[in-house]
Amino acid sequence: MVLAVLSVALMVVDARFDTFKPVRSQLGLLLTPFYWVTDLPVRLWEGINQQFTSRSELLAENEKLKAEALLMQRRLQKLATLTEQNVRLRELLNSAALVDERVLVSELIGVDPNPFTHRILIDKGERDGVFIGQPVLDARGLMGQVVEVMPYSARVLLLTDTTHSIPIQVNRNGLRAIAVGTGNPESLELRHVADTADIKEGDLLVSSGMGQRFPSGYPVAIVKEVIHDSGQPFAIVRAVPTAALNRTRYMLLVFSDPRTAEQRASEAAQAQEALDRKAAEQGAAPVVPPTPTPERAAAPAKPEPPAQVQGPRR
Repeated sequence: MVLAVLSVALMVVDARFDTFKPVRSQLGLLLTPFYWVTDLPVRLWEGINQQFTSRSELLAENEKLKAEALLMQRRLQKLATLTEQNVRLRELLNSAALVDERVLVSELIGVDPNPFTHRILIDKGERDGVFIGQPVLDARGLMGQVVEVMPYSARVLLLTDTTHSIPIQVNRNGLRAIAVGTGNPESLELRHVADTADIKEGDLLVSSGMGQRFPSGYPVAIVKEVIHDSGQPFAIVRAVPTAALNRTRYMLLVFSDPRTAEQRASEAAQAQEALDRKAAEQGAAPVVPPTPTPERAAAPAKPEPPAQVQGPRR
């Protein structure tokens, strides 16, 4: 009871007067370490909890940033792929613009796993009008010909296959020869080229059109090496294909006119006769085709040797 009365008296005096203010200040300074010790467990728990929470948040944020970086890298790689694909398609379109015949763009979908054959599978087939023997080229030159047709795909035999041959001519002087595959995607060989023939390193070889299989004038290869042996009747000529046979993904299927020059001339003459008869029936003058001017007149055709057959050699 006495202690209670004393406590109440002290509180009243402290509230109304400043007598105990110095004492209270000294007691507060004295009790500060005890306050800090009693609050230490709470602060330690909060610090540990915050530490683990911050670490978890940092780990989660780190994983999120890694995922975003990986996604951006994938998009960047895809962008690079699309850029290269765009460049190849532009080259192919430029090549198609230089081709007089009708063409169809196709894409590589498979490669023959047999290392001794050079065949590829494309995504165009019989439903698209593809036929056996159809020439195939890329943006740089001839690649080969179709040897098997399926409804929605086709197999192409490349120039470098050992069973393939193609009639060619030197673009510089018109010298004709046969280029055969060697099994090496970077090499072709010319057969039966006379040791005295006018052919040298760097000459461009183009298709001659002999055999009516490949259209004439398409780049085939560039002469890489010419070896002359005085003891042999023929020179050894090696060439590098102009087409990127082992790198091209997009290619062109050429729909050339299957008619021979004689057939085209005969059909043109028949068409002219029909026009003349029609004009005669109508009482008009016969239709005369325009005479070419001297600068446009074609030179007389030179006789050529019998056509050589190309394609897969059995």
